[in-house]
Amino acid sequence: MKSTWTIPSAILTGGAVVAMAVYFSIAPPPQAKNPGDGNPSLVRPVGPTDHILGNPTAPITIVEYSDYDCPDCKYFNDIMHQIVANEGTTGNVAWVYRQFPLIGVKGHEHSLKHAEASECAAKVGGNDAFWKFSDALFARQPADPSAYGAIAASIGIPGDAFSTCYTNATREVGGRIAADRQNALDSGARGTPYSLLLVKGRPPMVMVGAYNYDAVKILIDQALDQ
Repeated sequence: MKSTWTIPSAILTGGAVVAMAVYFSIAPPPQAKNPGDGNPSLVRPVGPTDHILGNPTAPITIVEYSDYDCPDCKYFNDIMHQIVANEGTTGNVAWVYRQFPLIGVKGHEHSLKHAEASECAAKVGGNDAFWKFSDALFARQPADPSAYGAIAASIGIPGDAFSTCYTNATREVGGRIAADRQNALDSGARGTPYSLLLVKGRPPMVMVGAYNYDAVKILIDQALDQ
């Protein structure tokens, strides 16, 4: 009898493990139990100066605090582009990118420079230029600061204006980056990517880490159904 039940039991156990693995890979908990010492409700309201992709008047906004040297952020950047592309410019989702360079962390030595360069791209070229520059940084990860000029030129950003901004980045865009970082910390971020799914009239939903497409879509659908 012992040998008769060994194989079926192993199959059942293995199936349960696989099922659990699949479930958690596509549907992580919708809210982190310990997002940090901050308060997600302190997330800064989205405004006209934010970097927004998608429908600015969408019922759902995903605010992401990110770092250009973070591999998980690169992955999540691709996921969010898919989400926005499938939703369309009049869809149910707006994506807001905010800076959270992990200054002083090994492997993130250029994170602040990258943030400054991307903000200069926005300051000189506007919202579209920001997103193109941002995507170029992720595509080149780990990006070399010496490539900033070439990236700017490739997307049509005036070289002199970009160079002037970047040379004076502390004065030109430093305050904005510092404000983003502080708001990330106040809201509970302790790493990247750290995102908050916002629906008017409801508490923010915390998303810690790089969710895959199915997981993000599930959260969006749940928010819309509610």
